[in-house]
Amino acid sequence: MSHRYFAPAPLAAAFAALAIGTAAGAAQVQVKVTTENLAPPNSVSFAPLHVGFNNGTFDAFNNGQTATAGIKSVAEGGGGMAWQADFALADPTATRGTIPGPLQPGNIRSRTFTVDTSINQFFTFAAMAVPSNDSFIGNDSPTRFHLFDAAGNLLINSIGQKASDIWDAGSEVFDPLNAAFLVVGNNDLRIEEHGVVSFNFSQLAGFNGLTTATGYVFNSQLAAATDIYRISFEIVPVPEPQTYALTMAGLLAVGWIARRRRIKPHASVA
Repeated sequence: MSHRYFAPAPLAAAFAALAIGTAAGAAQVQVKVTTENLAPPNSVSFAPLHVGFNNGTFDAFNNGQTATAGIKSVAEGGGGMAWQADFALADPTATRGTIPGPLQPGNIRSRTFTVDTSINQFFTFAAMAVPSNDSFIGNDSPTRFHLFDAAGNLLINSIGQKASDIWDAGSEVFDPLNAAFLVVGNNDLRIEEHGVVSFNFSQLAGFNGLTTATGYVFNSQLAAATDIYRISFEIVPVPEPQTYALTMAGLLAVGWIARRRRIKPHASVA
């Protein structure tokens, strides 16, 4: 007599949950973001990098226009609280955060974020360049960096920044005595400039010879094509493939035991 085997309800439910979890995980990814300061020794450093994985609607600033309160909070002191608040208001479902600083020449920092790539396919960033009064790096267009497709695959592996990509917020007058990251500077003091956002790296040479807060004597050495910053992206599998394998093995073992219990030996016939 043949014996039919049906998976017990708990086991079937477990298989279903695993399948659902796997499908849901296709959009949810963990991405490791690594920042590198590529500037020459004793040159420009950077405050913490503010990042957002988003739907492409948050426009932090525009070239040739007056700096928003959000980008000023990044460019004038690095803290970026207003930038983060504006981002949260414009795109409540975005994944936001910071990668620690200061990032001095040669330094590398990383952080891993969990991102729903079905709704947050774009990447936005901003960080203060120091020493400065109001210099920063960041993307003008909110849709410039289309990082993921809907399945969670990376479309961009890295973003590079050159000295020519350094912005001047146009919100604070250049003055070493009021600049951040200098021994002689008091970042709490500022003089309103009433300018507009524009590219400007050359003014950083005005800090040459001054001692930074971390002890090195600043020397810009920047030309337009000088590499200064790199942001790299790497998908971190979660769970790892071996975790799925172990889970499946465990479920199969449970099924085998259940099957053994259900099949009873035939009584022998004399």
